[in-house]
Amino acid sequence: MELSTSILLTIALAPLVGCLLAGFFGRFIGRAGSHSVTILGVAIACGLSFYVLYQLTSGGAPIYNQNIYTWFEIGNYSAHVGFMIDRLTAMMMVVVTFVSLLVHIYTIGYMADDPGYQRFFSYISLFTFSMLMLVMSNNFMQLFFGWEAVGLVSYLLIGFWYKRPTAIFANLKAFLVNRVGDFGFLLGIAGVLYFLGTLDYTTAFAAAPTLVGKTLQITQNTHWDAATVICICLFIGAMGKSAQVPLHVWLPDSMEGPTPISALIHAATMVTAGIFMVARMSPIFELSETALSFVMIIGATGALFTGLIGIVQNDIKRVVAYSTLSQLGYMTVALGVSAYAGAVFHLMTHAFFKALLFLGAGSVIIAMHHEQDMRYMGGLRKYMPITWITMWIGSLALCGVPFFAGFYSKDAIIEAVGESHRWGATYAYFCVMAGAFVTALYTFRQMYLTFHGKERFVVVHDHGHGHAHGHDDHAAHDEHHHVSHKDDHGHHEQGIMHETPKESPWVVTLPLILLAIPSIIVGFLAIQPMLYGEWFGSAIHVNEANNVLGELAKEFHGSVGMALHGFLQLPFLLVLTAFAIQTYIYLFNPSVADRIKNALKPIYNLLNHKYWFDAVYFIVFARGGMALGRALWKGGDAAVIDGVLVNGSAGLVDRIAGGMRRLQSGYLYHYAFAMILGLILLLGGYWLVGQ
Repeated sequence: MELSTSILLTIALAPLVGCLLAGFFGRFIGRAGSHSVTILGVAIACGLSFYVLYQLTSGGAPIYNQNIYTWFEIGNYSAHVGFMIDRLTAMMMVVVTFVSLLVHIYTIGYMADDPGYQRFFSYISLFTFSMLMLVMSNNFMQLFFGWEAVGLVSYLLIGFWYKRPTAIFANLKAFLVNRVGDFGFLLGIAGVLYFLGTLDYTTAFAAAPTLVGKTLQITQNTHWDAATVICICLFIGAMGKSAQVPLHVWLPDSMEGPTPISALIHAATMVTAGIFMVARMSPIFELSETALSFVMIIGATGALFTGLIGIVQNDIKRVVAYSTLSQLGYMTVALGVSAYAGAVFHLMTHAFFKALLFLGAGSVIIAMHHEQDMRYMGGLRKYMPITWITMWIGSLALCGVPFFAGFYSKDAIIEAVGESHRWGATYAYFCVMAGAFVTALYTFRQMYLTFHGKERFVVVHDHGHGHAHGHDDHAAHDEHHHVSHKDDHGHHEQGIMHETPKESPWVVTLPLILLAIPSIIVGFLAIQPMLYGEWFGSAIHVNEANNVLGELAKEFHGSVGMALHGFLQLPFLLVLTAFAIQTYIYLFNPSVADRIKNALKPIYNLLNHKYWFDAVYFIVFARGGMALGRALWKGGDAAVIDGVLVNGSAGLVDRIAGGMRRLQSGYLYHYAFAMILGLILLLGGYWLVGQ
């Protein structure tokens, strides 16, 4: 039975209808109406996405690839709106809609008293539509439309609290950094059109082998391999969207948006668009060893070095943000060693446990009256048992503890890198192995500071201050809800709160429970077919010489066997070591943390300043751009264009006109004299020529 076009259109358009109703009519249908229509739209899309996945998996439906609407035709080139639904697409559709549905439900509790409630639901529903258009597309043009649409909605959501200067700074930063990546992405798409003559996936992938041997002339004596140039340009797009070094700087700042956004955009869906895109383009990427090495090295660098920054963060959301950067690095490394299925598998497991960690962090923030600094928390497990248990599940999955979802996907990537012989694989293997230790360090530190140890806040029952969720004016809640105390040395001692922390309402805890379940079981169930079977089929193409997952499949003896073997492997031993270190420090001897920090002050400063990426970008690009602009304005625009061309030409015309004005006196005898003089000169000239 074939998939029906009407079902696929319903999946894509249902969230858009919800968005339009909440956005344009939110004032009339109210808060309940706004969240009802958007949740219904996403729920319909989610239910039908599961149906599509079931149809493809059970063998009941072939791959769907049809154009639905013609965008434009210019000569031999045409662009369409169309869908290509294979198992890779169907899996992404399920992940996007399922996580989005839970985030929509969670938002009812988190944004309960926010004045922008209807606008927020409209935005997140629009985001879901944009992401579905991206993953369901069957051509590069529609892919680019979805790509830019998720970027736009990300901009709107990061700056949702537009009265806060930090939020506006963060969304502009995200927008500008993504423009850099998107410029490369557009060049890559242009390269595909130039060399392969089509924007359609199937036609382009079939023609991809013709790229072999073709070059792009850069200068008279410089020729670059066409496949390498196309792949690197496409990957630069992924570097922006999936926050890879050095275009990673926007993602931590994007935590300025409300927490549901952090879970939806920056853990589960938008940042993984780049990973999905490279996996989709595997027939082209397999043509360039150089591009794949580039992808692998960029990913490995991000996996280790952005994770290290997470160790020194005190904001509960920023720890999870740097964790996301690190895990995106793991996915990118997998792409670089041709383990595309491993990258997409980690994308799926990561979507569940990282969304769980972000939403769990949001639950803590609600209980702490919007305090995000972990130094003012501690001992919250007795107040928030559901949040505590579910966040531990997410944390163990993130650290790659055997039997949890993250173990199967993360360890498979580490093993795949170890199996690879590609240039740079040794460096990548060191980074992903060390990254396992670093991940456990910041994860256990976060859990201990938040939920364990002594309470580092004091509850003062002051009935003059009502408890409010209001997010719109954060300057006010800073004053009313938490007042930090410092000692004579400037060290933080404790926070003052006006209400005892309590467990979040069911609309917040239910999504946590529903995300915790796949965070435990999805890796166990899916690793055999997705990684070592032929589950993705023709959706992913790997050259036989690069098939590292095929080599690992020979040693795979089932999910249970892999997990039991994992207890003896180096990654788990590193996690265990980190667990022991952090347990000793944060449960038994907290003063050690400050001693280590002081002993390693230069390293701490390096990490705390995020390797000075922001400072360098600010000085080189922001100030440098302004200085260049000023120089061009004063030296070029003011001096040459205004001075010479505009004012100079105007002055010349003025002088000529002044001279002409003197000749035009208006007296008849002047004109008679001029005529006689002209006649004499004419006759004189005629006489000279005659001689």
